Formats: sequence, structure tokens, C-alpha cells
Amino acid sequence: MRKTTGPAVPYVLGVLSCVVLSSTLLSAPAVSAPRAPARDSVREKAGERATISFTRRYHAVQHGGIVRAANSAITCAPAPASAARPCARVQRGGQGANSDFSMLYTDVDKDPNTYNSSRARLVLPARSRVSYARLYWGGNLRVGEQKPPRDNGRVLIAEPGGAYKALRADTRIAHRTADGSDAFQASADVTRLVRGSGSGAYTVAQINVAKGRSAVGAWGGWTLVVAYENARQPRRDLSVWDGFQPVGAARAQESVKLRGLAVPAGASGRAGVVAYDGDRTVRGDALTVAAGGRRARAVSDAANPADNVMNSTISDFGRSVTAREPAYANTLGYDSDVFDLKPALSRGADSLNFHFSAESRGYFLGALFVQTDSRR
Repeated sequence: MRKTTGPAVPYVLGVLSCVVLSSTLLSAPAVSAPRAPARDSVREKAGERATISFTRRYHAVQHGGIVRAANSAITCAPAPASAARPCARVQRGGQGANSDFSMLYTDVDKDPNTYNSSRARLVLPARSRVSYARLYWGGNLRVGEQKPPRDNGRVLIAEPGGAYKALRADTRIAHRTADGSDAFQASADVTRLVRGSGSGAYTVAQINVAKGRSAVGAWGGWTLVVAYENARQPRRDLSVWDGFQPVGAARAQESVKLRGLAVPAGASGRAGVVAYDGDRTVRGDALTVAAGGRRARAVSDAANPADNVMNSTISDFGRSVTAREPAYANTLGYDSDVFDLKPALSRGADSLNFHFSAESRGYFLGALFVQTDSRR
């Protein structure tokens, strides 16, 4: 196994019963020069920035892969039967955007001390060992109400069969106020927790998102990304990248390039994307990938059309992921999708260039995780 990580940075994972655990943040230096952050109305503070350039958080070449669990934190409120887009129909996958509705929290845990919670199942192959796990969460703080940004870096997480544990962000928090939204993303290393708990349903609660209705709309959710080792699986190149970049009217595109690969011809691969505020009803969001110096290919599938990739879905290879609670097909502003890269890898690759573009309303790009077969 070959693995690259950056300096260890401690974080605190506090249990509600006041038991305190600690772990380390595994990170790696960027393999391309970071862009200067865009100007924004939010004044930068220690630990907070309006935009964050994409850099590689984790990298390993090993027998194994990457899996993830994800869900949204907010959905539409039931609408009158006369409404043009009834909420229930939209939740089942119908056309509709968060700005069409008054939005309410999802809350599945029956705990009176939480105001939002959702659950999703993480599936690890048998005999796997977790190498790295990171939880991403984010949303819009300004809708019918204004949520305080001081809570952006706090969230609750419960492992399968376990009680909530208070988790704090262990790296810079993205926080950007622009175009009517007050958007943020935070994340934390949860390797120790997931390594000890393994497969099963994880619950995340108290994501700092606002409810109500506005022209921008309410949105938010979480994704747990997990890299694992498994001797029974092929040798693969595994990468987790993150940042926080608006892609839209002011910044119409964003690219992330993975270099130093050794992907053989005919290899298999997959890529996962986390994004916020993608609308199902507005087309123009696209993702392409170029292997080496060859022509870029559109990344799309049955759940994510080539001209509307960021369309409020949680999907794997074109199918909505249903092993979550609630399992709304239209997440109304939250995307966590896994795409098949095999068509782009037919001739192998020593690099992959992911290029994101958007329609005028745009979206916020939060994370990218990639696995490819490797001959090393």
C-alpha cells in the first residue's frame, strides 16, 4: 500500500455523556496550485473562508475502494391539493425546486432534543478495514429565518445502534453570503468512529440549516465518505478532494485534476460528487472528465442527465439510493452522486481532469472522491 497524508491535526469528538475521544485529520498537499479565493461580502475569520480551493484531503493506492452514505436534512412541506407541484409528488422524484415550497426539517430520530435528523446505510464489503472516513455537512442559513453561523461547525452523529456524539469541524469552514443565500460547508475526520462501527445505518442531526421559503430556497444535507482496504479487491488509486466553490453566473466553471495515476486500459472506476443547491427544474449543470490529454467525455447517467447533473439526487450509477430515511428521490437542493468512470478509462490514464460547469443560478461544489483501478 502507498499512502500520502499531510501533517496530523487533532480534533475532538465529544460524546454527549461527556466522554471525549480524539483522532487525527489525514490530509495531503494539493497536487496543483490553489486559486486565490474570490472576493465576498463575508469577512474572512480564523477558521472560516468564503471560498476554499479544491485540494486533496486523502490519497492511497491499495486493495480496496471508497463507499459513502448520504442524506438531505430538509424537504418540502405538504402543499394543498390544488398546488401546481404537490410536495409528495416532488418527493417521489417529480419536477420541483426548493424555491417552490415552504421547506421543513426532516426528523427521523424521535428525539425531542433534535430539530433535524436523517439516516443512511453505509455498506462495506466483508472483511474490510476502514482506512479513512470523513463527514461533510452543509446548507443554507438564510431562508424564512436566519440561522446563526456560529453553529456551522457543530453536528451530531450516531453510529449503528449507538447514541449521538457531538462532532466539531476539524478544518476550515466554508461560509459564503451571496445572491440571497448564506451557504456553508463543514467537515470532520470520523475514521475512528467508522472503523469501530463498520457497516450499518448512521444518523446525522442538528445540521445548521434554515427552514421556510424564499426565492433562493432552503437546502442542506450530509455525506459520509469512507475509504477501505480489502485484500479480495483489486489494487486501486483512491482520492478524496474537497473545497467550497460556487459554480454559476460569476464563476461558470471549476476544474479538479488528478495527476500521477497509473490506470490500465479497460479499467473500472467511479467518481462521487457532493454539491449544494442544484435545481432539478433548471438545466445547464454539466460534468466532464478527460483521461490524460484525450477528449473530455460527459459524465452522466439515468438519474443525472448530461445537461442537468446537479439535479437534487442521491444516486449510485443512475439509480436513486433508497437505503436511507427518508429516501426522497428529489432532495430539493442536495446532491451526493456516484458515477461510473469506465467509459472514460477505456485507453487508461495517467491523469483525470474533472470539469464542472453550471447554468446561471449555479450551485456550490463541496467534495469529489475518486477510485480507479491501478497497475501499481
